[in-house]
Amino acid sequence: MPFFKQKPITPSATTPIYQQLYDYLRTAILSGQLPMGTQLPSTRALADELGVSRNTVLSAYDQLFAEGYLEAIGGKGTFVTHTLPESLLPQNQRRRAKSAAKRQHTLSQQTNRLLNTPQMPGASLFARRANQAFRAGLPALDQFPYEVWEKLLTRHARGLHPQMQIYQEVAGYRPLREAIADHVLLARQVHCTPDQVIIVTGSQGGLHLAARVLLNPGDTVWMEDPGYIGARRALVAAGAQIAFVPVDKDGLNVDAGIRQAPEARLAYLTPSHQFPLGVILSLRRRLDLLNWAKQSSAYILEDDFDSEFRFAGRPLASLQGLDESESVIYVGTFSKVLYPALRIGYVIVPQGLVDAFLAFRSAMDYHHPILEQAVLTDFITEGHFSRHIRRMRNLYATRRGLLMDALKDSPLRVDASETGMHLIGWLPPGLSDEEMSQRAAERQVSVSPVSAFAAQTTIPDGLVLGYAGIDEAEIQRGAEQLMRALDSFT
Repeated sequence: MPFFKQKPITPSATTPIYQQLYDYLRTAILSGQLPMGTQLPSTRALADELGVSRNTVLSAYDQLFAEGYLEAIGGKGTFVTHTLPESLLPQNQRRRAKSAAKRQHTLSQQTNRLLNTPQMPGASLFARRANQAFRAGLPALDQFPYEVWEKLLTRHARGLHPQMQIYQEVAGYRPLREAIADHVLLARQVHCTPDQVIIVTGSQGGLHLAARVLLNPGDTVWMEDPGYIGARRALVAAGAQIAFVPVDKDGLNVDAGIRQAPEARLAYLTPSHQFPLGVILSLRRRLDLLNWAKQSSAYILEDDFDSEFRFAGRPLASLQGLDESESVIYVGTFSKVLYPALRIGYVIVPQGLVDAFLAFRSAMDYHHPILEQAVLTDFITEGHFSRHIRRMRNLYATRRGLLMDALKDSPLRVDASETGMHLIGWLPPGLSDEEMSQRAAERQVSVSPVSAFAAQTTIPDGLVLGYAGIDEAEIQRGAEQLMRALDSFT
């Protein structure tokens, strides 16, 4: 008598026959069609019944044995196991689902606060095309030296020896840290040794690491307002209380920060190119901020995300280069210079904090993947990195100029700093930047409302317009569509 009432396999299907048989038997066991203790035919008998090879049946049985659905009883045969986990039985599955639906999950205070913290505007745009006008924060991916990178990647992949396949230094690949220390001294006047450089997963990883090392839950942190939401989320995740400090034409208002929260443990800011407004922290305020940190035993988290791209004169020196009291933690990234998916950033910490940062770094994920670090090292030391920066600086200056020309007849008041990868287009009074961004999106133009980056400070309505990753034709198209969206308001 056949074991199956209907044939469990379809020979013409693309799924392998052993997999079809395994799926059928597993489903029958879980549904109760094959109760516990049911004896199955021998592999030879079942193969004959189905008209398949015995090895096919053996493969299906072996998988079911390995996963605990079947058991062999000596001298008797193969049976559906009597020790099937109770949680897999149908009635218990229904009971568990019903119970799970009623459960109220308890989260940490930091997680609850994080769930109520805004995300970066345009987060849903990550899946859209990279060069869509006017996505901010993306470099010119169409101009990346892919052939050079591929050559270096192939070289290291082929020569990957066992020593590079074991666990590496927690701080990261030492040749890369040496290359970074040399680069930031020349380009940003950052003074450090390679031992002070720690490789992290982009600037976001650096912000998260610094917040975890330096803050206790409940500690107060100064943050620019408006400011970078990614940093706000990293600080909230660490349990920090945010003191939102206003920004004006000279950058973070240090006096306002002292009045608002003199006891703050940390100050986060983007002094060389404030995000999103683009202003530069004045020398007077830099010195005042460093003095406050020294007197208060506080720390400064300097996010230097895109300051390599300065179009008039040399890039401004870093805040870290002025620090004489081990107060500044410097965060840099290659995401804005090369490409975001690389996910390599770095933190440069005072010598007295190195051990503490490494201890927490090892608790997070030990170290960054080694292959990309080795490739990036050669990219820097062989001169490709500096050449790429020079090329992009010229290209971005051109694209910035094209965008400003394309918007010169628009009602926007364009505010373009001499540094960075985006500009601000201030809207006429009475227009909402949130509504404007929605209308622009309907025309396949991605702009972020400036108001989305403000927490407590009231600022005019404006749009963040990225240009670095947008080619010339897309800049023209985007500007035309943006002006039509503006016309729709009137």
